[in-house]
Amino acid sequence: MDEITTPQLVELPATSNLNDLLAERIAPDPSATVVERPGPSGWEAISGTDFDAQVVAVAKGLVARGVQPGEAVGIMSHTRYEWTLLDFAAWAAGAVPVPIYETSSRDQVEWIVTDSGTTLVVAEDAEMAGIVKQVQQTAPTLREVFSLEDGAIADLTAAGAEVEDAEIERRRGLANLDDVATIIYTSGTTGRPKGAELTHGNFALLTKNAVAAVPEVFASGGRTLLFLPLAHVFARFVEVLAVAGGTVLGHWGDTKTVTEGLAEFKPTYVLAVPRVFEKVYNSAEQKAAAGGKLKIFHWASATAIAWSRAQDTGGPSFWLNVQHKVADRLVYSKLRGALGGEARHAVSGGGPLGERLGHFFRGIGLTIIEGYGLTETTAPTSVNRPGNNRIGSVGEQLPGCGVKIAEDGEILLRGVQVFRGYHGNPEATAESFDGDWFRTGDLGSLDDDGFLRITGRKKEIIVTAGGKNVAPAVLEDRIRAHALVSQCVVVGDNRPFIGALITLDPDGLPGWCKMHDKPELSVAQAKEDPDVLAALDHAVTRANEAVSRAESIRKFAILPEDLTVENSYLTPSMKVRRSVVLDDFAADVDALYEDTREQSPS
Repeated sequence: MDEITTPQLVELPATSNLNDLLAERIAPDPSATVVERPGPSGWEAISGTDFDAQVVAVAKGLVARGVQPGEAVGIMSHTRYEWTLLDFAAWAAGAVPVPIYETSSRDQVEWIVTDSGTTLVVAEDAEMAGIVKQVQQTAPTLREVFSLEDGAIADLTAAGAEVEDAEIERRRGLANLDDVATIIYTSGTTGRPKGAELTHGNFALLTKNAVAAVPEVFASGGRTLLFLPLAHVFARFVEVLAVAGGTVLGHWGDTKTVTEGLAEFKPTYVLAVPRVFEKVYNSAEQKAAAGGKLKIFHWASATAIAWSRAQDTGGPSFWLNVQHKVADRLVYSKLRGALGGEARHAVSGGGPLGERLGHFFRGIGLTIIEGYGLTETTAPTSVNRPGNNRIGSVGEQLPGCGVKIAEDGEILLRGVQVFRGYHGNPEATAESFDGDWFRTGDLGSLDDDGFLRITGRKKEIIVTAGGKNVAPAVLEDRIRAHALVSQCVVVGDNRPFIGALITLDPDGLPGWCKMHDKPELSVAQAKEDPDVLAALDHAVTRANEAVSRAESIRKFAILPEDLTVENSYLTPSMKVRRSVVLDDFAADVDALYEDTREQSPS
């Protein structure tokens, strides 16, 4: 099979928009909780009536400050309740919210504000507001900058006190499905970010059809805590999905303390990227070691994986079921408790999860449904289903979505999820389409029954000196799952063999040292430590089991620093800026090939 299109389960009137989704959510029971937010005495419930009243009040403020229908309103903040409030207030005012990553530099802010024609920005605090104010002289459309920490919501509410309800009602009905709902700037591993114009139809049709296709996760009665950046399309999609499906939505802005938020909020499903699940596993392993229970943990982990694999091959044996029940009491229940105790499903996107982690988490009672999508496809185009979950794939197309594999293996997409083009950039838009099919730049394949698999990134394919084509993702993902590893960049273009650049995880290093009865090491010390090198060698050897000999990593080097958003080696969505890494660490790459004898791994 090389092409499949799944028909829509839900259709919407052409004249509808995202404001209608909120109205439909509230209408059956205006007193029902839509959002919960942290308060001094715990999580405070906000009913549909109260949330809508706040949306209208802030929308009036935007109108009073001169925001016109179709104009861009910037939001620069960590994930928090006010982010969602501003999103729906902008739509109620007929405006187009434009997210700005909280980590963006002055130059990045200037580009987004000027390219989108943003007229007003609400930033989180004085520091972010100060960055935005610096670009006002070079951003002719930008009139005002507000700060949430300095009372932006109260100021906008006060400003809009004289605006009539009828004006907001009028503006709520202006947009239709084909109109732009938001412009999301791709974080971009090279060049300037491009502004993807996503329509009201992209969000409304995709979320409605996702709820219909996966009701056991997304339908009414669920709870989810957003902690990924709302500036990214993945979290933004789930924000709208929560409204469309009846999920109670919570927000948590500090990823370092997210386990605290999960324990308090008790979500029924969790939205995360693979790195979060890797850290959950590694942290649990280290805690078990610290408590002298490492052997029990490893036994329970192996049992979970075996039990999950057995679900796909006729079911577990009686003895495996017994072991699984014992492991649940000893280990699994505690891991589920760390996620709040109520979560039975998780949605993973933004990169490959890996079969080992997929089976482990399903084995402990948390089914991770892996999906695939891009900014340009409003996040997911395909996703596994809880009752039909093929671990190692990214699932079947959502209703209204179509996929085709081109002759060179590139994944092409079309349907309700595909954006309408790049803002003010018709050339880039034209280059991104083959007829009505969007070129993703990713490589993949379709199983005979329509399950999609991702094999790599077209632009990242490495061609060795011997002419072997190597997709680095499968190796990088496996190595990055190790507790010691933060990032991995596979190299070898026009070289005699494949190598890798590895960075150590400064957060995982102390726990690993304790787990192995070693004194705490600095990253510089760990680079030279024989036990660390042996552990990494073993991780690389295990990763090589997934590929042929010609594709395997023969040597690796440990870089002196981690790759982070702050030092510009990662995009805000945590993708490696490969070209920047290869330029800055060219000497480290060359060193791998100075002695062409293959030394590591064993």
